[in-house]
Amino acid sequence: MVRILTDSAADFSEELARQLNVEVLPLGVTFEDGMAYRDRVDLQPEEFYEKLAACEKLPKTSQPNLGDVLTAFENARDAGDEMVAIFISSQLSGTYQSACMAADTVEYPGIHVVDSLNAAMGQHLLVRLAVRLRDEGFSATQIAARLDREKHRVCQLAIVDSLKYLHKGGRLSGAVAVAGGLLGIKPVICLENGKVKLAGQARGLPGAYVAMFKLIDEKGGIDPKMDYVVGYTAQKKRFEPVQQYLTGNLGLNGSTVCHVGPAVGTHIGPGAAGLCFFANKAKQD
Repeated sequence: MVRILTDSAADFSEELARQLNVEVLPLGVTFEDGMAYRDRVDLQPEEFYEKLAACEKLPKTSQPNLGDVLTAFENARDAGDEMVAIFISSQLSGTYQSACMAADTVEYPGIHVVDSLNAAMGQHLLVRLAVRLRDEGFSATQIAARLDREKHRVCQLAIVDSLKYLHKGGRLSGAVAVAGGLLGIKPVICLENGKVKLAGQARGLPGAYVAMFKLIDEKGGIDPKMDYVVGYTAQKKRFEPVQQYLTGNLGLNGSTVCHVGPAVGTHIGPGAAGLCFFANKAKQD
């Protein structure tokens, strides 16, 4: 049997993870008052954004407990199962590197650790692809190799209310944050080579949606044979124009909706809306 493991940055609800037979390790979130929570275990997205709105200082996020990673690997080894472990981008977190060290400690060739080079919706898509391949009978080696190829086709675009969260969390430089934070300007961000970048900007939300939709074509267009995901933080209505564009303009139906949770929401803040898809061609470095 092939086991699929990921971390909570992939934004799987407990119900969906159970339905797809995916094991999820929670990242940690610690608030300024010292209260620590496990992402989507002790703290769900709705409650998190309420707490975030009351914060003066940005919460701190942390990797999954190393003991939990080791236990997951050892359980797979002891059961004689293979495992594909898909973690948040190594450019955003040390989770992947820690998991590689844990795999070395376990010394079991059936464990394959994948750097998703993504987070949130993009990581979610790669885990879903792993589930599909597992259910089609592919081995862990084949699944990991496929993910390493396909992750370069994953395009993640999002409109954010403000770049201050990304700047405060160290995911975006001060100069870029200032450039994208002018009055009335709504930034569009993307992930490239595992890092957050400013992809575009426009005045007001309507303009930002148009800018994001133009970027879909610039990034290679959506591969309709693969899954795609829309996501939001705190304000559900923000993703509705994205959904309408997919169905009305592109004739695409059946997208998954993700409410981005604490691990990633800490860094992008409330009021974001985005889209993630496999492009028709691989992104160029």
